[in-house]
This record gives sequence, structure tokens and C-alpha cells, in this order.
Amino acid sequence: MVALISWLTGSRLILAVGKWVAIALTISLFLLSLRRSGERAGRLAEQLENREKANEIQRRMLEAAARRPRNRDELVDRLRNGEF
Repeated sequence: MVALISWLTGSRLILAVGKWVAIALTISLFLLSLRRSGERAGRLAEQLENREKANEIQRRMLEAAARRPRNRDELVDRLRNGEF
């Protein structure tokens, strides 16, 4: 009988420890998941920022190309008028 009581007490202790280990493992995995999500969001934000900078540069280049002289005569006229 004493062996049965000690076995039940031991198994309850094991169950309690197992429950706390499972809870700690779940919380740890959740925190790691949050960290990875944050890192990924940071990388995506950086990529978006880089694309926006590249698009702005390309837009400026296209605007400059649209304002360029069409031929040598226009170039000469601009240089004479001091518009360049």
C-alpha cells in the first residue's frame, strides 16, 4: 500500500513537472516565433525603403531625360540662352 501511495505521488509530481515543462516550451517557441516575425518584418521594411529610393532615382532620371535637348540645334540654343 505504501508503495502504491508513493507511486501515485511520484506520478503526480512527474505530471506536474511535465505540465510546467510543456508550458515553458510553448512560451519559448512563441517568443522565438515573434522574434523571427519581427526580423522578417524588418527585412521587408528595409527592402521597401530601398525600392522606394531606387524608384525615386529612376523617376528623376526619366524627368531629366524628358527635359534634355532633342538635337544639336536645341542644345546650342539652350547654351546661348544660358538655360543649361
